[in-house]
Amino acid sequence: MSEPEAAKPSLIERLRAQQATHRDRSKFVRLGFIIVGFTVLLGGIAMLVLPGPALAVIPIGLAILSLEFAWAARLLEVAIEKAEQAKQSAKETTRAQRIIVAVAVVLGVAAIGVAIAVWGIPHWVPVVGGWPE
Repeated sequence: MSEPEAAKPSLIERLRAQQATHRDRSKFVRLGFIIVGFTVLLGGIAMLVLPGPALAVIPIGLAILSLEFAWAARLLEVAIEKAEQAKQSAKETTRAQRIIVAVAVVLGVAAIGVAIAVWGIPHWVPVVGGWPE
């Protein structure tokens, strides 16, 4: 949040405009937003340890809650700014860095393939349709 207000992503500006119109809604609608927001946020937090897109769901929950709570708006702004920084950092990678990452991924996949070929698939790994006989 150290950047000037003019440099903020347009998403933050749109959320602030939505906050202003949200205050005119009825108490029941606002309560519904709070319930849905906490449900989505808690679901996203659970997805940090369970399968699911936690890094997509948590900001959605924060966006819903930011209509009511300043703390959620602050957390969402920080998350959006960090995402913008990560996006910029990814754009600034060199060709050599991209090649190194690609080679590392290919070597990792090859290592898994070799391990399966040498030691076989462990019995504790679930196989769809059961083990072939």
